Amino acid sequence: MAPQRNVSAWRPRIPGVVEVFHAHFTEYAYPMHVHEAWTLLIVDDGAVRYDLDRHEHGTPHDTVSLLPPHVPHNGSPVTPYGFRKRVLYLDSTRLGEDLIGPAVDGPDLRDPVLRLRVGRLHTALTHPGDELEAESRLTLVGERLREHLRPRLVAEAPLRDPALARRLRELLDERVTQGIALDEAARLVHAHPAHLVRAFSGAYGIAPHQYLMSRRVDRARRLLLRGETPAEVATATGFYDQAHLTRHFKKLVGVTPGRYRVSSR
Repeated sequence: MAPQRNVSAWRPRIPGVVEVFHAHFTEYAYPMHVHEAWTLLIVDDGAVRYDLDRHEHGTPHDTVSLLPPHVPHNGSPVTPYGFRKRVLYLDSTRLGEDLIGPAVDGPDLRDPVLRLRVGRLHTALTHPGDELEAESRLTLVGERLREHLRPRLVAEAPLRDPALARRLRELLDERVTQGIALDEAARLVHAHPAHLVRAFSGAYGIAPHQYLMSRRVDRARRLLLRGETPAEVATATGFYDQAHLTRHFKKLVGVTPGRYRVSSR
């Protein structure tokens, strides 16, 4: 089998994310190196073995690995078939340097909930226009990582805070088309982003990004019934492009915007 080195890398418009890196390697092995950022790694196929601080570690399929900045590590495939991985590089605004020691002691986290959340975060990051969803998911991922690394320092946030949830809903209603970043919303309502997401979801049974997309799709339906084209509607309702509108519209309505528009005639 010929060696494979397929990679995809980009920097999304999410505060604290330095880079997203997806790769499929077979025979390639990383030499010892360091990063300035935190390395949050999941392996979808195969497995990786690596040395961190002179100790050997591995990444079975259900593991989330968190490699701290400034600490040398390497990496190589466990089998001839290599590995397929997805990586986030996060700066110190997401995870502080005080967590480097605990991460060195235990970089591989066997946590199915965390693994699922990181996978869903990567999915959101691949879709331009879903920044609020990505930022919300990243906030909850960061919170869970800190629970692993500093469990005694993380207090359980109350789920119910109806006044806070209502303030966020009012913000979302005011900015259906232009949208709002989670960090900005948190500053405006004077709340921690993770608590804000949990309060809204607890009060309304829907995540903030789902609420916003529902409002946009509702507006899109009205415009399509007036005869506007999907491309015009996407621009008018705050979607990144027509493909972004189509994906969310079909998820919520069951058909594409084009079919919906034709049916209205």
